[in-house]
Amino acid sequence: MKIILLVVGKTTQPQLADLIDDYAKRLQHYVGFELKTIPELKNAKNMSQEQQKVKEGQLILQNVAADHFMVLLDERGKQYRSVDFAQRLQQHFNNGRNLTFVVGGPYGFSKEVYERANDLLSLSTMTFSHQMVRLFFIEQLYRAMTIINSEPYHHE
Repeated sequence: MKIILLVVGKTTQPQLADLIDDYAKRLQHYVGFELKTIPELKNAKNMSQEQQKVKEGQLILQNVAADHFMVLLDERGKQYRSVDFAQRLQQHFNNGRNLTFVVGGPYGFSKEVYERANDLLSLSTMTFSHQMVRLFFIEQLYRAMTIINSEPYHHE
């Protein structure tokens, strides 16, 4: 079982990068985990929002394995309580699925990325910076793994 978190653009805030690295290391104890970064587009200022989404979409699709279940972190996605998210992950593990979760660029995803996606997940109805979403999501992955393994990190 492998989980990939695919993101557009690097994390530029050192404090967030340190926290993300910490949770990524913790996750390795439970599951094969990889944080994969697609570089930001060059000359993006000369492109429309739609052009940026299309270009980023091409890069996203090139970096998702055909056999991976692809989940977009998207404001229109389903929201889960942490325990329910852990149960959903466990179902994927039971089915032997490799997962790729994707955090897109500032303007969202292209039509082609939505068409390839197997599911949409929302962390909140609020809007967060894409860098913060990485931290929140990777912490939730870690939390889910501790729930699955009946460890004391999560309290109900």
